[in-house]
Amino acid sequence: MKPSAAMRILRAVSFSLVVAGMTVACVFVAAYLLFPLEGIEVSGERMYPESEAESLASDYSSLLTLNTRMVEEEVEAHPWVEAARVRKMWDLSIVSVEVEERRPVLHAEIEGRRAVFSGDGTELPGLGGADLRMVELDIGKAPEILDAVRTFEENGVRFGSVDGVGPGGVEATVEGRPVVFYGGVEVGQVRALPDVMEENPEAPVFDLRSPDRVVAGAVGGGDVEPEG
Repeated sequence: MKPSAAMRILRAVSFSLVVAGMTVACVFVAAYLLFPLEGIEVSGERMYPESEAESLASDYSSLLTLNTRMVEEEVEAHPWVEAARVRKMWDLSIVSVEVEERRPVLHAEIEGRRAVFSGDGTELPGLGGADLRMVELDIGKAPEILDAVRTFEENGVRFGSVDGVGPGGVEATVEGRPVVFYGGVEVGQVRALPDVMEENPEAPVFDLRSPDRVVAGAVGGGDVEPEG
């Protein structure tokens, strides 16, 4: 009795699936034998746990099948990690993970809750060893300050920390020097700040509270008084 057309088609499809499965299995075996993943090397980390990167890489058995972009995205999902770069080191049979971590810049108590923020506004699990003075903020003040921090960082000016907040403005350390500003800062002020700092090496504070101006000043009575 001859098999029906439907049965012949079913057998052909089944055979094709078996062949495809065997081919995939052979590829994975060959990849493991020729390009095994023997280890992971993490650099740049301080707070990011190396064991977490090792755990991510352990999901792969071969350099050939490892998806570097997927590993980067998983590493960058950690709150301490700002950016990650994953590279396959074919000659060493390892994966290199370079981590750039976020820096805490604001330690605040907001309506009774303590929080630590990085310059890009990410809330961090803790201080990570940073020596930041805690400041009390209203709930709407933190985003305003963090917007200012981003303006500094995005224009190549290193923001160190928020040191105090009061009626006179926000006291901060920027490029290692004392700076005072109100809630926001202008891009032009930020870009001019390094030159003003260089021209005034003895100035105790730099005032960005006036629009379109950066004033090298002196502290007096809790406020900044322009010199000259």
